[in-house]
Amino acid sequence: MKKLWAEHRGFIVFFALMFCFRSAIADWSDVPSGSMKPTLVEGDRISINKMAYDLRIPFTHISLYKIADPVRGDIVVFDSEAAGKRLVKRVIGLPGDTIAMENNRLQINGKKVDYQPLPVDDQLELLPGKSHSLRVNSNSSRYATFDPVTVPAGRYLMLGDNRDNSADSRVIGFVPRNEIVGRSRGVVLSVDYDNYFLPRSERFFKDLK
Repeated sequence: MKKLWAEHRGFIVFFALMFCFRSAIADWSDVPSGSMKPTLVEGDRISINKMAYDLRIPFTHISLYKIADPVRGDIVVFDSEAAGKRLVKRVIGLPGDTIAMENNRLQINGKKVDYQPLPVDDQLELLPGKSHSLRVNSNSSRYATFDPVTVPAGRYLMLGDNRDNSADSRVIGFVPRNEIVGRSRGVVLSVDYDNYFLPRSERFFKDLK
């Protein structure tokens, strides 16, 4: 071991620092499904700012210092215990909010959210302080309507932008804050799974809304 350390110390330190950086500061994540269409598509690789909300001990979810709280409209990456995997969704409900939905139309704290039509099946959802595109099907899913629910302290209500094709808080429940890994605001690169994994250059370094 001493000989190995002496001969490869530089590489060992480099890789150790790289893994710590990816664990606690910044990383990227693949988008395996279409649950966030049209914002994200299969084959996107998104950046993750792991210091957006907390300074954490590397390789853990233990927060050393809270930097900020997620805000409505943020695209977040979280390790869902309920789903048993890492997910990417949009923050819709904050702790203390009362959220309801009727035919894919949100109500936040008793106020109806405004919507504007976009091409195809897309719409513009005008969340308080932030707007974004979303996708709905003409034949909505059984999750398109739910009665008012109040988000508990320390938890968040997450929804996918592809409202009728997303296993989000309507399936897995409210998301604990300590499961949130970080925030994403951009696509780093993208490949087309259906076209021989060719790169989609138009999506490289695309800002997310």
